[in-house]
Amino acid sequence: MEINQNKVVSLSYTLEVEGDVIETVTAQKPMQFIFGTGYLLPKFEENVAGKKVGDTFDFTLTATEGYGEVNPDAIVELPKKLFEVEGKIEEGLLVVGNVLPMMDSEGNRLNGSIDEIKEDTILMNFNHPLAGASLHFSGKVEAIREATETELTNGLFGEKVQHSCGDGCASDCSSCGCGGCH
Repeated sequence: MEINQNKVVSLSYTLEVEGDVIETVTAQKPMQFIFGTGYLLPKFEENVAGKKVGDTFDFTLTATEGYGEVNPDAIVELPKKLFEVEGKIEEGLLVVGNVLPMMDSEGNRLNGSIDEIKEDTILMNFNHPLAGASLHFSGKVEAIREATETELTNGLFGEKVQHSCGDGCASDCSSCGCGGCH
């Protein structure tokens, strides 16, 4: 059996960015996904398509093929008052590097990372954390099987989600702030 549409695929892999290992997924706890349902980056799927159990892979995705270039318009300065609840800011909330769930003016959910804390404002970055980075993947195909009808309808883990950024995405993933879905 080979990796193609609607197969449940299990992969072990290492992800490197600029020579640093930022994620390792083992054969004991592989990443699982249904191929061709929009769960992963399209170019990632393209690079593992047709592989069989035991096959290895080693490829690099450019920033454009991954999570896109850094969008300067996705870095915004927000008033500190926006983070107040009943006139107070929760202790430990406003820390550089914290990722906060937010909502835009259209009700779309997105995550923002605190880049800088100023006297009256907070600099928030709504780019995907890997925006602007080349992604190097190396790994192995651990298992492949047919997806069940239930998995195809409800998702592999019953999540009913087609995009990895959640159901806050627009149909074309342009407005969710996830930096390019999948």
